[in-house]
Amino acid sequence: MSRHAALVLLAFGLVFQMSHGIEVNVTKDNKLCLYANLMLNLSVSYEVAANKSQTIEFELPADAKPGDSKCEDASSTLMLKFGEGHSWSVNFTLKDKVYQADVITFTYNLNDSTVFPNSQSNETLTVTEKPHTAHVPMDTCFSCKSKEVIEADKVNMTLWDVLIQAFVTNGSKSENITSCAADVPTTQVPPTTHVTSTTTAAPVTNTTSTAPPATTTPMPTPTLPTPTIGKYSLKTDENGTTCLLANFGLRIAFMQGKKYQEMNFEPNGTQFSGFCGANSSELVLVSDDITIKLTFANDTKKFRLHALNVTAKTNSGVFVAANTNLSLWEASVGSSYMCNKEQNHTITSLLTIYTFNLQVQPFGVTKDVFSTAVECQADAESFLVPIAVGVALLVLILIVLLAYFIGRKRNMATGYESF
Repeated sequence: MSRHAALVLLAFGLVFQMSHGIEVNVTKDNKLCLYANLMLNLSVSYEVAANKSQTIEFELPADAKPGDSKCEDASSTLMLKFGEGHSWSVNFTLKDKVYQADVITFTYNLNDSTVFPNSQSNETLTVTEKPHTAHVPMDTCFSCKSKEVIEADKVNMTLWDVLIQAFVTNGSKSENITSCAADVPTTQVPPTTHVTSTTTAAPVTNTTSTAPPATTTPMPTPTLPTPTIGKYSLKTDENGTTCLLANFGLRIAFMQGKKYQEMNFEPNGTQFSGFCGANSSELVLVSDDITIKLTFANDTKKFRLHALNVTAKTNSGVFVAANTNLSLWEASVGSSYMCNKEQNHTITSLLTIYTFNLQVQPFGVTKDVFSTAVECQADAESFLVPIAVGVALLVLILIVLLAYFIGRKRNMATGYESF
């Protein structure tokens, strides 16, 4: 299949080209409102006989056509249709001048023998998955040259060479770039927002990192009051059972330019959302000034905080940071993780988070309550100190009593001899 062949289609206000990947220009009122350029491979496993499956891999074909792509004020959809009833789409949402990819949907028709030969099923199946994308400020393109594999039920979707601006203003693509974490070198902290035009967009500081976080931070000691404790819970559906619980107070500390700043996350009035999966769960918290996305991973034995995305609005602009290679708050599946003591974790070289009275359980929640907690080291040490003091006092008392009895015995022996 040639990637150098170009295909230009005009339909429903869309221009679709095939050149070095899939390039899509979605228009509204004859103005560009969504731009995308990406490479996509799909891998699907399906049954070809009793207890026998086959896996096929294919690129998004050159004859793919624009589907129901659209632009709205707070949401946009990029959709590509191909073959006999197949489609791939990604939905974006916008809030407080920051957008993100919410869900990717792939629909495939197993009755299409050209794509799925010898399939035992003629069903049309749909899988959805949430991508791990950063929060991207308006008037900024999201770029990710590295490959990202998005796993769903019997389906793998591999994306690379991605350049997307989901909410285009003024009818032209922005030159400002927000890079994904995988594209950022771990040996330095590059400015991943590049401004090469004379636009008046607010300055954005965006840092991402895949390096494992340190346990301490070089930033100054926070001076704000202790944050309010927020309590959050997710259900499997509107009337379903609770599948994720999280209680904590949170503060972020970060460097924006040369200015050090601290912000407490205010849970009052906070909107929260997310999802619960078998191997991954996500909690998204949105306050007036801060948006935080916490992604938890499950390896069937233990869970951990795997990724953290933070977006903060400040007087200096918008600060964005992410790390998708964390191993924090680890505990056995079926239990919760708890740390009442204040903790701090360096997420990137420019971002540190502080937690207070933390307890989380992203998997295996039963009866809407936390399971037995695995305590952090700081809490364990807080119990060891009084125990150690008590043991020391007990040893001291025993020594005094022993000295007393030895002294008394000697005095008695001396009295007998003098008599």
